[in-house]
Amino acid sequence: MNKIMLCCSSGMSTSLLVRKMKEEAQKRGLPVEIDAYGASEFDEQMPHYQVVLLGPQVKYMQAELAERASPLGIPVAIINMMDYGMQRGDKVLDHALSLIN
Repeated sequence: MNKIMLCCSSGMSTSLLVRKMKEEAQKRGLPVEIDAYGASEFDEQMPHYQVVLLGPQVKYMQAELAERASPLGIPVAIINMMDYGMQRGDKVLDHALSLIN
């Protein structure tokens, strides 16, 4: 099972995108666990996932969060702003999976 964490300022703005990603994974028959958290929960939640995607509103935190995730080998990447805004769950899912595989 692929485990994907989305991270934004509070965890609320990514919840719709999580749903779209889960729907896409279900269509493809992919076993995934996708959850959204606020940046304040990063250190507690990040070790439970294989990849972390950041919402555009917290992209300024990428370097710091990537450094914290590095010892565990967990990639931290930014969600494409257009894919985020358009709620393209398929594109964001593909991006996350490419970082895992």
